[in-house]
Amino acid sequence: MSKHFVTHDTFMIERTYAASPAHVFTAWSDQEAKSRWFSKADEFDFRVGGHERSQGGPTGGPVFTFDATYQEIIPEQRIVYTYSLDMNDTRISVSVTTVEFKPSGSGTQLIFTEQCAYFDGHDTPEQRMHGTEIMLDKLGDVAAGI
Repeated sequence: MSKHFVTHDTFMIERTYAASPAHVFTAWSDQEAKSRWFSKADEFDFRVGGHERSQGGPTGGPVFTFDATYQEIIPEQRIVYTYSLDMNDTRISVSVTTVEFKPSGSGTQLIFTEQCAYFDGHDTPEQRMHGTEIMLDKLGDVAAGI
């Protein structure tokens, strides 16, 4: 029998973008804009109770499935969603994510907080945070062009 374990972690990343809260929010809420900084969604229903699902991964590598449900949306202020992440047929984590948008001068301060349960060592807090930082850097580029 294999040994199963859970690693719990919470991380927060802050970014300040030279774009209005409306533009940064649009980069999350518009499917085309979001596909420019996040994986292209196979399903995108941006509303409370709606789902977002995407699959992808490196050529010849594992297929990762992101499956999210939106729990709360306050336009230009806050998005809260829960999601699972699978690697092929293995569930590797489940998370609660809160994204806050706050005016900052002529731009936006974004506060991204993720509370996660990582399963059986298939992913780590360090790997997740690193990938999220890269993703949020791309978000800033997209929001600036909206």
